[in-house]
Amino acid sequence: MKTFELKGTNRTAVGKKEVKALRATGMIPCVIYGAGENKNFQVKVEDVRKLIYSPDIFIIDLDLDGKACKAILKEIQFHPVSDKILHIDFLQVVDDKPIVMNVPVKVQGLAEGVRLGGKLSQEMRTLKVSGLYNNIPEFLTVNVENLGLGKTIQVRDLSFDNLTILSGKVNVVVAVKATRSSRNNG
Repeated sequence: MKTFELKGTNRTAVGKKEVKALRATGMIPCVIYGAGENKNFQVKVEDVRKLIYSPDIFIIDLDLDGKACKAILKEIQFHPVSDKILHIDFLQVVDDKPIVMNVPVKVQGLAEGVRLGGKLSQEMRTLKVSGLYNNIPEFLTVNVENLGLGKTIQVRDLSFDNLTILSGKVNVVVAVKATRSSRNNG
């Protein structure tokens, strides 16, 4: 998993009026939880832009007024109309405690069914997994070379070392769908 460095400053004002004033200055209110008590802090909008608007997943080296900790992005709240970031939740990670994360799926290989004129369809872009943070990869690779025409790979067909897949077992991850040209060939 990639690492992202982020600096934040602690905040004591947590009321609606104070948070609104905070957002007006270009700051985002945040909270980190998961190890001990919750800590409220703030970060600059431009500091988190590459963290949020990226398909990658990150382990975040968070510096809160000189205190360092590791965290993952848990939830982001956006304004329903303007899409401005309203709030960010971080989860502090510990070496021996498993975390739950959505990890991107990467398809590898040319499917047999595609060679016969079918169309490859990736139905799931991420899989929800549980594991220690240092065992979670940047992406999960699914090999589709043996996938025939009209066949699918479901979540139950997959397994990854040191990870537990939490997504629904019958969900289709990748499918090769028949096209007109493949029906004529077959």
